[in-house]
Amino acid sequence: MKIKNIILFLLLALQNISCQEMNKSPEFHVEISQPGNKYEITPIFDKIKTLEGTPAGLPYGSSSGRWGDSGSSWTEQHGTPIGADITYYSRYEDTYYHLDVDFPVDTIKDYMERAYSRKDDKEGETAAYKKLGRGFQLGGGKAYDSFSTLVFGFAPKGMVVVWLNFGNTRIELDRYQAKVITDKAEIAKAKEKYLRTYRISPERYDESQKEYFVPDASPKEWDNYRQRYHWRPVVSSTNPKFRLFEVLNYTYNGEKEGALRPWVLDIPYKERAIPSEMVFFWETGKQKQEQLNARAFFNWEKKQVIKLICR
Repeated sequence: MKIKNIILFLLLALQNISCQEMNKSPEFHVEISQPGNKYEITPIFDKIKTLEGTPAGLPYGSSSGRWGDSGSSWTEQHGTPIGADITYYSRYEDTYYHLDVDFPVDTIKDYMERAYSRKDDKEGETAAYKKLGRGFQLGGGKAYDSFSTLVFGFAPKGMVVVWLNFGNTRIELDRYQAKVITDKAEIAKAKEKYLRTYRISPERYDESQKEYFVPDASPKEWDNYRQRYHWRPVVSSTNPKFRLFEVLNYTYNGEKEGALRPWVLDIPYKERAIPSEMVFFWETGKQKQEQLNARAFFNWEKKQVIKLICR
């Protein structure tokens, strides 16, 4: 065998081993969210740091959806996320930012062992979560979901929030602060990559700066949403046949949690953000028309229900 063929064979073999090792690493998805369409940002250089050293990154394209939920998915990544190194362009501010952060490794390791409830556990009393490890993603009839998605939220002035998704449960990991890039060489490099990657002409680039600019952009609203209070939901009824099954709580800060029986009957107090929406499931009998649900929508300023829909 010729020497160049031997080298090629070895390279292919090593590449195959590398791919096999990566595929053994646990999978997760990544989302990049925004407060609203006018606050869209676009990653230019991105890297998600992993405990295993496995390469991982953000989805292609700009942010989307709403705060804490991009509404779209991307090719699964591999490994255990422990940080991020991201350069992104905020078109509405005409500013380039750099985020370089490390997540608390012990906290991440603890969450990676957890799987949160999504339906009644047929094999025993349903717990809020169990230490089942990775691999309990949505589907398959499982009662619990392990970590499935790393979610980034990009707000004005470099505010970045990171959440961990576990099916019906989304938990804020922390709030981080990206730095404004001021070095002209770095800006030129980022701009060149941005224009080339997204096939934007210099003329269109200049136009969009004026078209999408938001002069009063501030992170204050989303920082305020992170305020927590010591409270719990309590549900009761005068109907003697009333049986409460589940409460879903969606909060303004992008978190969500679900409560099932038995602890839904006595949900513990804890520090929670203000709810934006809560969903309740109950029955007053075994007939279909006696199985009901309701959605309550809350007002942030008034801290009270402004709309209730029952079915």
